[in-house]
Amino acid sequence: MTDPAQSFAKAFAACPLVAILRGLTPDEAIPVADALVEAGLTLIEVPLNSPQPYDSIAAITAHVGDKAIVGAGTVLTTDQVDQVKAAGGTLIVSPNTDVEVIAHSVAQGLISLPGYFTPSEAFAALKAGAHGLKLFPAEGASPTFLKAQRAVLPRDVAVLAVGGITPDNMAEWRAHGADGFGLGSNLYRADKPAADVAVSARAYIEKAR
Repeated sequence: MTDPAQSFAKAFAACPLVAILRGLTPDEAIPVADALVEAGLTLIEVPLNSPQPYDSIAAITAHVGDKAIVGAGTVLTTDQVDQVKAAGGTLIVSPNTDVEVIAHSVAQGLISLPGYFTPSEAFAALKAGAHGLKLFPAEGASPTFLKAQRAVLPRDVAVLAVGGITPDNMAEWRAHGADGFGLGSNLYRADKPAADVAVSARAYIEKAR
């Protein structure tokens, strides 16, 4: 079985951006996934508060699972972790630091990318086995807030800033310690045409290089 840490590291090195497709429907799943993958994204998240999220995860995994890591966001319980795995997803993203969800994800051979805000939450997540950390909501913090945390967080741990990220503010976050980003409504929102998603994705990738 492929090591999840290695899988995440490889995909993240190729493109340090996670596409957050909140509101995606199964009908939109394949066109939007194609747009993202063709633009160069390698990490795709369908939040579980989207319509029929497991159907979308299954469709995207079957279609582009050889080119991108696909999974779920807003994962709050171990039962949801199991349902994501059953749908073929391998990425588990949460808005919070729930050590049971993290440990269960890791035990199931999945990639765990939990949300955190404080150093205490970050270290609890890492102790539970998290493969990376998601600073969320980044709108409630600042690049200098992250810089202070990076003084104590392990350097080899990927930290993504998530929330309010635009192509124009990525450079400042990177300069203060962000390794990558989760991209939400500025990349995709419900009913946004796949062609427009592709334009937004390319704008982010250009600034991420």
